[in-house]
Amino acid sequence: MAPEVGTEAPDFTLKDQNNQVVTLSSFRGERNVLVVFYPFAFSGVCTGELCAVRDDLGSFQNEDVQILAISVDHPFTLKAWSDAQSYEFPLLADFWPHGAVAQAYGVFNDGAGFALRGTFLVDKTGTVQFAEVNGPGEARDQDAWKKALAAV
Repeated sequence: MAPEVGTEAPDFTLKDQNNQVVTLSSFRGERNVLVVFYPFAFSGVCTGELCAVRDDLGSFQNEDVQILAISVDHPFTLKAWSDAQSYEFPLLADFWPHGAVAQAYGVFNDGAGFALRGTFLVDKTGTVQFAEVNGPGEARDQDAWKKALAAV
């Protein structure tokens, strides 16, 4: 089950596309965090969504907010995708144990082995302020993310 608004966000530590360790709780007291789960690198809808983030990065990553994009892909895949698309934000690998963080957030599709399109805004205290889960192939409305960010 996905964490609900008003509850504490499950903490996690994952490696990004540059093999750097990123821990959600390390942002506490410093920045809000927009946690964006997506099914797979190089897929059409995922590329479209993250390219939209790239093209308007200041709305999603600045001195007050950090975006963390998470998939079950291997870090090497994420590195190739990041380089190909010029992403300047962390792409985190929930590769092993396979989908453990997606499971903690209630967005892991057990039958297919990938994360659903889950989006969670975690405030500076570690509390979920926005939660949304979309199925495979369902693109998200990033205006809703901007509204949630404006409200914290």
